[in-house]
Amino acid sequence: MSLLKLAHVPPATVEPQATVLEAVSVMAREGVGAVAVLETEKSELRGIFTERDVMLRVVEQGRNPRETQVREVMTSPVETVSEETTAAEALTLMLGRHLRHLPIVGSGRRLLGMLSIRNLLEHQVEDLSRELHSLDQFLSNDGPGG
Repeated sequence: MSLLKLAHVPPATVEPQATVLEAVSVMAREGVGAVAVLETEKSELRGIFTERDVMLRVVEQGRNPRETQVREVMTSPVETVSEETTAAEALTLMLGRHLRHLPIVGSGRRLLGMLSIRNLLEHQVEDLSRELHSLDQFLSNDGPGG
């Protein structure tokens, strides 16, 4: 299964010169915990701005969200995966590096989607539920002598 089927597509984005307040507004409107920071002219992924960045790089440091630009507080460089990456590989990477969001990029680092750990875990739970149901059906259909 393609990671894009699990991800937020199209991903929420802001430009590097956007203010923190503008980025948080996009996150709230889209219902996501991170936005990709995209240089519009080149469609180039410059970084990622997350709820954790708001907490640690803005609030904790007493920065003004109306004046602080995203480029000053975003996470960069950003870890990415390709659309060919499997869900298991993405989950291993995210758990190993303590990442909650992972941009999915195509050729030329073109941004395709944003994957969250929640997306992956919900997918994992669905798979395990289907497997459990299948095993339950197998056991309950077993007849006498069987």
